[in-house]
Amino acid sequence: MTFVDAPAKARRTPGVIPLHGPEGFAGMRKAGALTAQALDILTDFVEPGVPTAKIDQIAYEFARDNGAVPATIFYKGYRHSLCTSINHVVCHGIPDERPLREGDIVNIDLTLVVDGWHGDSSRMYSVGEISRKAERLIEVTYAGLEAGIAMARPGQTTGDIGAAIQAVAEGERMSVVRDFVGHGLGRLFHDEPNIMHFGTPGMGVPLKPGMIFTIEPMINLGRPHVKILSDGWTAVTRDRTLSSQCEHSIGITETGCEIFTLSPAGLFNPMAAKAA
Repeated sequence: MTFVDAPAKARRTPGVIPLHGPEGFAGMRKAGALTAQALDILTDFVEPGVPTAKIDQIAYEFARDNGAVPATIFYKGYRHSLCTSINHVVCHGIPDERPLREGDIVNIDLTLVVDGWHGDSSRMYSVGEISRKAERLIEVTYAGLEAGIAMARPGQTTGDIGAAIQAVAEGERMSVVRDFVGHGLGRLFHDEPNIMHFGTPGMGVPLKPGMIFTIEPMINLGRPHVKILSDGWTAVTRDRTLSSQCEHSIGITETGCEIFTLSPAGLFNPMAAKAA
């Protein structure tokens, strides 16, 4: 891997990792904050009987009213503002008119583009009362993300991030999805490097100040294997067990990392918010 100062005109180059300066961090703070605010607002609409298409429309209207654009609209042919992944859907679930049901768990993944910068985040929502096994899955997923973020500092590697997440999940007899990874971002939706959520300590790409990327572990109650449905987007667990995901956009600083997508209302972790 080669590290370069982030160019004025963004372009993904395999093997080249951009290092962002103050302008990039300022842009990401603004984009990340608006994305987190939108996900907070959606909390009130995740209820039994509400179709995910309505949630998608609310997100679109919020973006429009705040001078932002959902990054997923027309991305590789996708036609929605966000992804809604319910129960055994691992990621990239497509909003539709089917209503949410009591006991569902759903991940909402949203990326808003603000002044050219991408704020990318996802979080879990519970629909009414959910089972204890679903609660535990969500708790472990968030614990994995926190463990990964704790490794995100200069002197560590991407392998340290992945190994920390893997240890949390497998320590609870759950599994880490291998098919999807975190990614660099900034003025690009997807940039170098890829961030795996499993790995070996000390391996991978060294972390340097100025790197900006997502950490977005997907944890399954059963085995890690997934398959893509005929729509070309929706990924589901092969064994039909529940799956959970959460995601932050972060930037590596001189002493640690900055999380750009913190929830203004403290709602990012639904289990912690419920306990509070």
